[in-house]
Amino acid sequence: MAAKGNTKLQKGIPHIKDAFVIIVKTEWNAGIVNKLEAGAKEIFRTQKTRFKLLTVPGAFEIPFAIKSYAESSEPEADAFIALGTIIRGDTPHFDYVCKAVTDGIVSLNIMLDAPVIFGVLTVDNEMQALERAGGKHGHKGEEAAITALKMIKLKRSFKQ
Repeated sequence: MAAKGNTKLQKGIPHIKDAFVIIVKTEWNAGIVNKLEAGAKEIFRTQKTRFKLLTVPGAFEIPFAIKSYAESSEPEADAFIALGTIIRGDTPHFDYVCKAVTDGIVSLNIMLDAPVIFGVLTVDNEMQALERAGGKHGHKGEEAAITALKMIKLKRSFKQ
């Protein structure tokens, strides 16, 4: 069972000058993913962090979008956030998509110079997703944004 949100994560949110984050979100399960997006955006607004939003059809497409952006001539991102919701159904599709997205994000974290934050909910039902999008298990969109800022701070500390 998940903890009731990571309340310690909320402490000491770093303000990072000139940070730029790419949020990649899915169209699938939009009602939940939009709540995750709103939470991430709120953290970035309060921290005055610049961000750009990219939308992909489903979670499976998230790693491709991140890789394509990173390889493009667009402004360099300091971090990426993957936002999506994968809800278990009656077939093994859930397992394949969860594994593919997780493996893709792990590969990107090894390959790219910017951290890729995993903000993809992998849940058994819609209620579990809602509990993690501002409900009793915290707000994983906010947590993803805070994690991105903390990882940018960590990475920049190595360049000093």
